[in-house]
This record gives sequence, structure tokens and C-alpha cells, in this order.
Amino acid sequence: MEMGHCPVSADDGLPHSDGTLVLLGPDEPDFWPLFTNSDEYADGGADPLDRWSRRTIDQLATDAGGVAYYPFGGAPFHPFFTWAQRTGRFWASPIGFLVHDVAGLFASFRGGIWLPEDRVAATANSPCEGCAAPCKTACPVDAFSQGYDVAACKDFLQSDPKQTCLSKGCQARRACPVGAERRLDAQAAFHMEVFI
Repeated sequence: MEMGHCPVSADDGLPHSDGTLVLLGPDEPDFWPLFTNSDEYADGGADPLDRWSRRTIDQLATDAGGVAYYPFGGAPFHPFFTWAQRTGRFWASPIGFLVHDVAGLFASFRGGIWLPEDRVAATANSPCEGCAAPCKTACPVDAFSQGYDVAACKDFLQSDPKQTCLSKGCQARRACPVGAERRLDAQAAFHMEVFI
């Protein structure tokens, strides 16, 4: 699904001086069955989601006359966080993760496509405006009290294989009133397993 788009900037480090960057992410919940029925998911190889994303987004880019870019796979690292904020559909949340107007704290990128035409970026209001910020207090180990304590988060995840952060996804992300109902438990569990 298109998560947003923004004009190319000279600071992007891309070989394009104009055009539009379209950011793509999972269209949840419909995305998960598509991926789990793919050859990449079934073949037992490494990084099935990244390989599936490359195959599908490369084809979309070719069909649209564009160029695909990815937030994974090593250098050069592209500024997806910056691009996202320029779309007018992402903001920094109270816990520091990006929050999206539709996907909430479960926003993620599978890739982006540069297109030669110019498009105007959207304008929307942050879902955090007027929100009581339940994301700030939902973490069982308070991993977001001083930035993001990744070590505390991973230690907790590895301490008990039956706790819900592993089976349903990050409790802080799930506490966001926007988009959490879109992410299936099986997809959240897949991402948490990769994370730890």
C-alpha cells in the first residue's frame, strides 16, 4: 500500500533531481496471507520478507517506469525516516517511533519507488494530537522511559517465550489507538521473532 509520497530533494543522495518518492508498506491485514502464500515464505531461505518485497516492488517499479529503493540490504542506506516525515502522513510519536495516519505505530516500509512525475505531498494531522499517549506506559519493562532501551526490550522478550509481546507484537505499539487492529497476531509474531 502507498504509505505516502514526497518530492525528491537534493539531500536524498539519489541520482534523481526531481520526481516523487512513493513509500510502500504492508496493506494490512490483507498483506499477510499474500506473503505467507509466496514462494519466498515457503522455501526456507533467509530473509523471506525482504526477498518477497524486492521481487514485488521491483516489478511495480518496472511497470511504473520508476526505480526501487529499500530500507534493508545494506549500504547505501536511504533516509526512509526523513522521507516519511516529508510525506505529511508520518510524525514522531511520544515513544520516538514513527506514527502513520492509518497504520499508527505499526507503520513499516517494505520499499520505495522513485517516479519521474511530480506529485504534491498530502497534508494530515498527527494522530498523536490530543491523544493520551497510552504508548508511553504500555511497555512492561518501561523500555521507552529514556529513549528506547533496546537491550531491556530484547532481554524481556527472551525471558519468557509465552508473553504477549512475542505472540501479538510490541505492547507499546498495540496501545496506539490508530491501526493496531490492522496487524494480525501472526504477522506481529513473525516480526518479533526476527527482531530478537
